[in-house]
Amino acid sequence: MEPQLLHTVADAVATVVIRHPAKRNAMTAAMWAALPPLLDTLAADPEVRALVLTGEGGTFCAGADISTLRESPEEAQRLAVRAEEALAAFPKPTLAAIRGHCVGGGAQLAGACDLRFAMEGALFGVTPAKLGIVYPASSTRRLVSLVGPATAKYLLFSGELIDTDRALRTGLVDEVLPEGELAKRVAEFTRILVSRSQLTQAAAKEFVGGRTDRDAHWREQARAGGDTEEGVAAFLERRQPRFTWSAPGRG
Repeated sequence: MEPQLLHTVADAVATVVIRHPAKRNAMTAAMWAALPPLLDTLAADPEVRALVLTGEGGTFCAGADISTLRESPEEAQRLAVRAEEALAAFPKPTLAAIRGHCVGGGAQLAGACDLRFAMEGALFGVTPAKLGIVYPASSTRRLVSLVGPATAKYLLFSGELIDTDRALRTGLVDEVLPEGELAKRVAEFTRILVSRSQLTQAAAKEFVGGRTDRDAHWREQARAGGDTEEGVAAFLERRQPRFTWSAPGRG
């Protein structure tokens, strides 16, 4: 079965599925390279208000296909970082739905999402020390922002896998669900996300990401976009708001 990224759009949610069952959904060079243009397409789609990244079957992603590292480790890392940064820059909320192994490059992709929901029994690891690879600075900073310096060092120094209990406790994941409940919870939560103001979400995503110099820009967007007036009116009229501001694609 050909390794590939699959995608669907339904009910304003884009779902991207990592598919490489022969190697527990490990990412090939072609898959890394395909992710940024796919994300550009989905970001530009006005029907898409949120994105879910997941793996086919019982595994999220076991990392990079090691054969690609043998061919050209520097190029493989460049492609992985570019894909990770493209995912982090996606202008709408992103959620990783994790089953099974989320290791190496898989952990990079999950960490680049805004939120991570995992099924009980999932395993997480950041494993460059097992291969003698220097973990990229941008990926390291993102990991530290999620779990703090001590846990980041534990993961990076040892390459050991951690379970969902520790992942939840350290902030690597946001929710842990029993077997059979993950898909239901992801669907429920993405329905909430797509009902909220994209204006609020886009501004919050920038600010949380460290860009704090655009207060004036977002105040102007709020004045011109109409979401604030609609939100207040809907609250007073006791109805669901109909927000219309749309996040732009990634230019």
